[in-house]
Amino acid sequence: MSVWDDLPGQSAVIEQLRSAAEAERPTHAWLFTGPPGSGRSNAARAFAAALQCEQDRPEDRGCGTCHACHTVLAGTHGDVTNVATEKVTISIAEVRELITRAQDRPSSGRWRVIIVEDADRMAERTTNVLLKAIEEPPPRTIWILCAPSPADVMVTIRSRCRPVSLRIPPAEDVAELLVRRDGATPEAAGYAARVSQSHIGVARRLAHDEEARERRSRVVSLPLNLHSVSEAVVAAGRLHDLANDDAKSSSERRNAAEREQLLTALGAPETGKLPASMRSQVKQLEEDQKRRAKRAVTDALDRAMIDLTTFFRDVLTLQMGTSSELINEQIRAELEQYASNTTAESTLKRLDAIGETRQRLATTNAAPLLALESMAVSLL
Repeated sequence: MSVWDDLPGQSAVIEQLRSAAEAERPTHAWLFTGPPGSGRSNAARAFAAALQCEQDRPEDRGCGTCHACHTVLAGTHGDVTNVATEKVTISIAEVRELITRAQDRPSSGRWRVIIVEDADRMAERTTNVLLKAIEEPPPRTIWILCAPSPADVMVTIRSRCRPVSLRIPPAEDVAELLVRRDGATPEAAGYAARVSQSHIGVARRLAHDEEARERRSRVVSLPLNLHSVSEAVVAAGRLHDLANDDAKSSSERRNAAEREQLLTALGAPETGKLPASMRSQVKQLEEDQKRRAKRAVTDALDRAMIDLTTFFRDVLTLQMGTSSELINEQIRAELEQYASNTTAESTLKRLDAIGETRQRLATTNAAPLLALESMAVSLL
């Protein structure tokens, strides 16, 4: 066992990070990039664990069995700070807090490691605040930034970081990971790895959540029932509802648990009105949860459109007569019938329409339902 076991299909990256962890003075700033689901965050945590590993011999670091490795991977190591925002952006106040923490000497490990999982979610002003800390870091501090691509981070930041580029792992490797680590059945793991297009996080959820599998199936089947503008509008509303249901299902239990934990920590009374001193903290939690819910809906909509894209990708595969495996093999008959009634040119236009809608929702304040209705009409 080692900290690298949960990085399927990343042998080149593992070799690069293992060598760095063995060095006496590793690079002080890193930029991990890769498509969604490639395992950027897992790689960052594994690297942090290897840097803090208690093994005496450098070549043994990243053992996965010592106390330091366990606590880093569990997110409880005192010298490793992990920032994974669930809001739209990382605030400048949060970055300033990180910079202050970066000045502290390690308390028990060899390094103070700060992982920023969503470095692409910083505004330019926030990034400029971080730049100074990366340019002149304390001697025992290592920064690890994660983003989908180098272009998502300001050039002044990425020029001062050592790049680590992850790739989409093979579906077979993702399926093996789900069976070994998460106890999924080989059949469920194979299906989840294929339809998620090797997105590790999505595959894990699909392998274990029957409701998530059902929602995805309904999204992928939407184009089969589009024959008129009225049906397109109804389908857009259905897609919007599915995305909201998906986001809601993943946050309701968590929100309730967070509220209960906060009330317990505050020593709140079991009945009656909360004291004024406690109400402000509960209100702050509720506001944070609302911001997180907004991002959850945006992410769920984007994921739904990615699933919808796989339908037309499969249709195009059949129309072009390639030997590529279908992502949605389970509905091959429906895909073949749809492909026979349309042209490759029209399929490409539909793929463009979905891509434009994803871009519009990600970069503008467009009303989601209206954008989805416009997209659905374009799919006729």
